[in-house]
Amino acid sequence: MVHLCTNPDCNLPIHHKGKHSFIYKKAWEALFRTDDINKIQKAGYCTPRGGAKGGYQNHVNRNSKVIIPYEKLSEVTLDNYKDGYVIRFFPSQYFSEKHIVKEEFINDPSIVVGSNAFVLYRTYEDFESLPPLPDWQIRSILKYDKKTKTHCIPSNDRRGDIIDRGHYLLRISNSGTNKKQNLFEGPAQGIFAPEYADANTNFLCQAVLAWLIIKTENSPYKEDDFEHLKAILEKHHLLHSPHYENNYILHNGKTTCPLCQRVIMHKELSELISFDDEEGLTNSTEQAGSTRSTKVNLFHMVPLCYSSLENIPTQVAWGHATCNTRLGQRQCFSYHSLLQTDLTIEIHNGQERRFLGYANAEQNFIRSQNGDVWIRISKGDPSPNRVEGE
Repeated sequence: MVHLCTNPDCNLPIHHKGKHSFIYKKAWEALFRTDDINKIQKAGYCTPRGGAKGGYQNHVNRNSKVIIPYEKLSEVTLDNYKDGYVIRFFPSQYFSEKHIVKEEFINDPSIVVGSNAFVLYRTYEDFESLPPLPDWQIRSILKYDKKTKTHCIPSNDRRGDIIDRGHYLLRISNSGTNKKQNLFEGPAQGIFAPEYADANTNFLCQAVLAWLIIKTENSPYKEDDFEHLKAILEKHHLLHSPHYENNYILHNGKTTCPLCQRVIMHKELSELISFDDEEGLTNSTEQAGSTRSTKVNLFHMVPLCYSSLENIPTQVAWGHATCNTRLGQRQCFSYHSLLQTDLTIEIHNGQERRFLGYANAEQNFIRSQNGDVWIRISKGDPSPNRVEGE
């Protein structure tokens, strides 16, 4: 049995030497295979939504500076982002006309382009009709120089002691008709905000995912060899939490996909995806081309969004890539959780009534007692003037 340091912010063994540390990945990496170490590491990275054209970073830790689109500013809680944030404007959001800043930004000290905000140019039309102000500069990253004791070393790397300078980014692609060059200037500014998690939360998510790898079917690992990992999960109330079984993250102690509720085989973590025998997806490979995705990937029980931070230890799991695709940006409900809604779905066939399952409050997710799932893929026309059969 491993006893941990009594400091609540330390996950090292009791009586350890040196500084306290919350993060201790050796708890699983010491015995994990390389493929599994990489799988956990990748789960701790964010993936770009909009990618380079949106000024986003790719494959960096979730505890990184985030980009907040101006149109999403009212949805977020800025204090959530412990590693910093920057606000992204499109030219039409910031300028009323050429070289004229909209009045609401002129005397607003909370949003300053060149400090905590930047303007993103994605078209020649915007760049020419609403150009940067004459004294503006392209965004840049400057690292700290110990010799001069100033931030003066140009860099594209956001790690270490850095500051951002400048006012705008260029991510302008040739449309194919204007015969102009692509303009791609200025470094990536941050990550997709909904994927953010602070360093400690990110670590606990990875610890949970490591434990779930150990609990897969035909896992090469023995639980008793991971006493330090178990102690970390126990310390943070994540070892015996009822949410695993209630949400089908585990079932009877085995790791399962929360959507289809099938037990996950350890080999599926590294096997490439196949759409064979996947209802509704049989021709996906031919239609979309080959994919390098693995059969099982990180699965979020609640979709990532701007209004709240959802990459948390109680909402991460391993799930099938095909199930992730089917679920889309929807919450995954277990039968246990839907029982609380009391929204019963029945099938009527003449005089016969057959119980189908329960629905969530939004009525876009139905699950039967045996685990079958129905998901609304399109919202109908609510217009009262709609004629039946149209």
